[in-house]
Amino acid sequence: MNTMNYRGYAARIEYSDEDGCFVGHIAGIKDVIGFHAESVKELRAAFEEAVNDYLATCEKLGRAPQKPYSGKLMLRVSPEVHAHAAMMAEAHKMSLNQWAPEVLSKAS
Repeated sequence: MNTMNYRGYAARIEYSDEDGCFVGHIAGIKDVIGFHAESVKELRAAFEEAVNDYLATCEKLGRAPQKPYSGKLMLRVSPEVHAHAAMMAEAHKMSLNQWAPEVLSKAS
């Protein structure tokens, strides 16, 4: 999966063979905002337009736009998983807070 970023929002990008175009959805918020285009250049413009329209619509409605995830992640795991993660972080000469985002960013 590929992403685009604009004004603090990220979009998930996929290719639809059925429709013959790129399809994007803004990620990290509960509002559903999608866009599509036939080229990467058009897709970038459509994404930026979708974000701008979303922000303008929220302003017109008098409600705050949803913000993407804060970057703070709280997990509950077993003590064994916690210990193993801490050990792996230490083995990589990192704190758990440094190691976990690196590992999670590689997950697909």
